[in-house]
Amino acid sequence: MKKLTNKEEEVLKVLWALEKAFVKDIQAEFKNNKPHYNTLSTIVRNLEEKNYVSHTAYGKTHQYYPIVSKEQYRKGFMSQAMSDYFNNSYKNLVSHFAQEEKITVEDLKEIIKHIENQD
Repeated sequence: MKKLTNKEEEVLKVLWALEKAFVKDIQAEFKNNKPHYNTLSTIVRNLEEKNYVSHTAYGKTHQYYPIVSKEQYRKGFMSQAMSDYFNNSYKNLVSHFAQEEKITVEDLKEIIKHIENQD
């Protein structure tokens, strides 16, 4: 998967929520810092070039829809993050969150319980 910019990811999240949308529909979802229509149109076309989005044409206008699911994106994103930042080690990942106090002992116990019940 090709890496997305923050704006591309933000637009893709809107498309996941809407499922299908015209650029004006995507634009309407931005409450603060609403991007200009032409800027947003360019971002959506970039997403299409990167094979995250496709469209149905209705005359001169296009209705866009995601062709990469949120789950597919999450898997690719996490795989890349694991490789880039944690040497492909889930132990390093969990240790990082523990050191940053982003995960509690209770959370870890729950995760262990979940893992043990996988059988």
